[in-house]
Amino acid sequence: MKKIKVAIIGTGSISNEHIKAYQKNPNVELYAFCDLDEERVKSMAEQYGVTRTFTDMNEMLKLEEIDAVSVCTWNSAHAPCAIAALNAGKHVLCEKPMATSAQEAEEMKAAADKNGKLLMIGFVRRYGNDCEILKDFISTDYFGDIYYAKATYLRRNGNPGGWFGDLSRSAGGPLIDLGVHVIDLVRYLLGNPKPISVYGVTFKKLLDRPNIKGTKNYLSKTGNEDKICDVEDLASALIRFDNGAVLAIEASFSLNIKKDEGKIQLFGTKGGAKIDPELEMYTEINNYMADVNLNNATALSFDGLFANEVNHFVSCLVDGTDCKSPAQDGIDIMTILDAVYESARTGHEVVLS
Repeated sequence: MKKIKVAIIGTGSISNEHIKAYQKNPNVELYAFCDLDEERVKSMAEQYGVTRTFTDMNEMLKLEEIDAVSVCTWNSAHAPCAIAALNAGKHVLCEKPMATSAQEAEEMKAAADKNGKLLMIGFVRRYGNDCEILKDFISTDYFGDIYYAKATYLRRNGNPGGWFGDLSRSAGGPLIDLGVHVIDLVRYLLGNPKPISVYGVTFKKLLDRPNIKGTKNYLSKTGNEDKICDVEDLASALIRFDNGAVLAIEASFSLNIKKDEGKIQLFGTKGGAKIDPELEMYTEINNYMADVNLNNATALSFDGLFANEVNHFVSCLVDGTDCKSPAQDGIDIMTILDAVYESARTGHEVVLS
């Protein structure tokens, strides 16, 4: 069988996860790399044995033999790169967040529809082992009606610097970088209900904490640029969905807490669940309150996480598998993010049509 020729646009940190996953897939040939930074793209190409390198995306996309592209750029380049690739007749796997606004996301989907190509969004948490286990329990109605959820993705001192702190390229701080993961995960677990209203707040209080001594755990490869930090450092929101469920979300780059935190909680009429990082479930047994822990490993495993996502993308192209993270889901998440920022700006709830 002819292998799918895949190109990478953007060879920063996250591209390594895509590249390694593609390398392990027997149906894929890594064909070309593109990045604005010529030194970096050549270094990455040498590291992974790719011979075709470009600093001009449009030149690379002229190669008719390329079948698909992974877009791994900073956020503001997602839409123009994805649209250019789709218009060039390539399938696209685009990293999250899909775009910098719902309008951009709509334009991306329109390009995919016009050209008859797949546009898949990199909601990688959908492909985790913890998500799979929760989906299994939800499918058997173990939790009953899940009517409330809480999600936190909090860092004490975790602004990566570089483009992540530059609003012109990131379109936001921890909400659009971290919060997008858990908002999408919860919505996916709930069956992708439509958002109907959002109330949100954002704060710029601690920023990137340049005064703190010691090495940060989170550093962008562009972190050696002139220091820019004009994004929020904390965001919080209450999201109401059309099925009656409500999600409370918190995400931070900088916050005076004891340690970093990533937690998902679901509350249903028959039971509840928490991932922190292991899965715990709470229910009633014989009219007694009971806590349930599985013998399986339930904490999110990063081993093979991106491979699951990339292999699904390839399966969609090779086998016609239905896409698990399609463009419309990306539009819905961008609609939520837009509404959080608008609510924070105005101080009022945003009601979505």
